[in-house]
Amino acid sequence: MAINRNVAAAAKRLREAEEKRIVCEPVRNIIGTTDIEKAYAVQEINTALRIAQGARAVGSKIGLTAPVVQKQLGVDQPDFGILWNDREVENGGEISMSELMQPRAEAELAFVLGKDLTSDKLTSIDIISAIDYALASIEIVGSRIKDWDIKITDTIADNASASHWVVGHQPVKLENIDLLNCKMVMKNNGKVVSKGVGKNCLGSPINATLWLARQLVIIGRPMRAGDLILTGALGPMVSAKAGDDFHVTIEGAGEVSVKFVV
Repeated sequence: MAINRNVAAAAKRLREAEEKRIVCEPVRNIIGTTDIEKAYAVQEINTALRIAQGARAVGSKIGLTAPVVQKQLGVDQPDFGILWNDREVENGGEISMSELMQPRAEAELAFVLGKDLTSDKLTSIDIISAIDYALASIEIVGSRIKDWDIKITDTIADNASASHWVVGHQPVKLENIDLLNCKMVMKNNGKVVSKGVGKNCLGSPINATLWLARQLVIIGRPMRAGDLILTGALGPMVSAKAGDDFHVTIEGAGEVSVKFVV
């Protein structure tokens, strides 16, 4: 099937911005502001190229799940992107600003699956049964688009504004977490910069994961056992700069941290 010319142009713009570490203009002026299908087609082009170059997809991220984040970015629906093996930052480790583009930090619950989710009639029970364990996580989001001037098609095309990810080292079973009411606190250099609770993520991280699982079945790329799922922000995202030291605690799921260096 021939690739739409505008889709290919948008994919190239984002790819070159990433490669050169130079922010670009929004891609909505190429693919439009509301064409979700074209936006995911852009994402898919760059996903396929990364895989061809040897990168390994380790799971998915769900974006725009918290009303406060939707308000921050001026969008009204969730989206998803790919998590890559070479974008992990070790818990307690450092990441250089030279690897990032306009980074922001979000605190999230992460799930690791123990079963495939391939049915076209998935329910919440399927999701709960498939999750092996949960972890505290920090998603480092980033935008290739200048000044985070994005609408829904811009962020979808830009791999849901994904950049890097960090997970804690305290795997816990779901029965040991109050997924709705667990409190999240994110500190930067000891100062509280973001707070939230589990239900800030589409009412529940389970709801978010069910939404994603259904979307991935529709496009023929269902979740598989071993996949990592970042379920979405529990509170406001926070801009990051060199010298920042983020530490997140999530009630029942432990803690996770990352430092930003020059």
